[in-house]
Amino acid sequence: MKKPSIPKGTRDFTPQEVVKRTYITDIIKRCFMSYGFQPIETPSFENSETLMGKYGDEGDRLIFKILNSGDFLRKVDDTTYSEKDATKLTSKISEKALRYDLTVPFARYVVQHQNEITFPFKRYQIQPVWRADRPQKGRFREFFQCDADVVGSDSLWQEVEFVQLYDAVFSALNLKEVVIKMNNRKILSGIAEVIGAEDKLIDFTVALDKLDKIGEEGVKKEMLEKGISETAIEKLQPVFNNDGSASEKLTLLKKLLDTSETGLQGIKELQFIIDAIEALGLQSANLEIDITLARGLNYYTGAIFEVAAPKGVDMGSIGGGGRYDDLTGIFGLKNVSGVGISFGLDRIYLVLEELNLFPATVSANTKVLFINFGNKESLYAMKAISKLRGLDITAELYPDEAKMGKQMGYADKRDIPFTVLAGDEEVKANLYTLKNMKSGEQEKVTFDKLQNLLK
Repeated sequence: MKKPSIPKGTRDFTPQEVVKRTYITDIIKRCFMSYGFQPIETPSFENSETLMGKYGDEGDRLIFKILNSGDFLRKVDDTTYSEKDATKLTSKISEKALRYDLTVPFARYVVQHQNEITFPFKRYQIQPVWRADRPQKGRFREFFQCDADVVGSDSLWQEVEFVQLYDAVFSALNLKEVVIKMNNRKILSGIAEVIGAEDKLIDFTVALDKLDKIGEEGVKKEMLEKGISETAIEKLQPVFNNDGSASEKLTLLKKLLDTSETGLQGIKELQFIIDAIEALGLQSANLEIDITLARGLNYYTGAIFEVAAPKGVDMGSIGGGGRYDDLTGIFGLKNVSGVGISFGLDRIYLVLEELNLFPATVSANTKVLFINFGNKESLYAMKAISKLRGLDITAELYPDEAKMGKQMGYADKRDIPFTVLAGDEEVKANLYTLKNMKSGEQEKVTFDKLQNLLK
């Protein structure tokens, strides 16, 4: 019989892992709510037309399609079938797809529920998404996103708050020295304009977005392959050599984009956010301008963000987002600007694990196990267990009247710190023998002392 398995790029989670993941999401939720965001949820799959064409060609290829129910091939005409064109065939046999991110479904939600929403609308959403990507460290085919978005406001104060929100979450997680990288799509549009590649804007940004993965020469090669001229790429050289402070980078951009109205507007927006954050301060994160940051999603139109883990941690981005001026317009609701950010739960987990930043108190363990001596003694134990649970102390009874060694071994393997022995002698005296599993020490105590010791 074939051994059972799970699809590549997915994972099972142990109780310990689930508790640690919950620790992260609880902190993120708490911060979201403190900033005034409200929770929503959307279906795990959407109509294909909702998702397709919103993420660029590369994104579209990574969307998991769902086959129509029933005998779906019977509805395909012979001509289409014989052509063996995957694109044409897919549209005939699949009308739904797993969501690729939470932003486009959110835009659909806003349009569909526009008469019930009070604008500006601040929502948060923590749900899984799916991408048919090549699995590798920190990159999975099923993973959770933790998103916060505001729609219905053009104010740059929203971007300022999102920088603060990133800082608040990572500070609460004790994850110091993360780098919040920031750029503006208007600046990228301006660069494409001044180098003469305005008609290749999408190809330009998609290639530039791969700088961290394939390096400067790889980006230049891809741009050439996409039809961007060598002359244009030469003009781009100052962008690749963009080390320096925020003010130095802005000065470089002002020189480069002095003929581009769009580019200069992007610089002005960046300057506003930088100035505000300098005045307000951050707890532990660092805000940097990254001129090559592109965020290869087509719907971004203004500020864009990407969060890098602390130096020394080999991990891709652990967060990202940006401004999208008219994403709801594709669903019929025009002139509603939005901006949002996302936290990558799975990558944040890996970073905290690598840096040993999970508190020792984050555990899936039961606090105390009551040993089973038989039905009479178990009833006595269960009365105490019910009281302890009412005091938020995790307690359980070993279900079977097994040998003492087996029950103690069970507690040891599960790393349960305390056991309680309540045999006939304890029942008669209305006491409990509490044993510390690490030190081996034990003492007879009343219930009041038992609960105090376990707290």
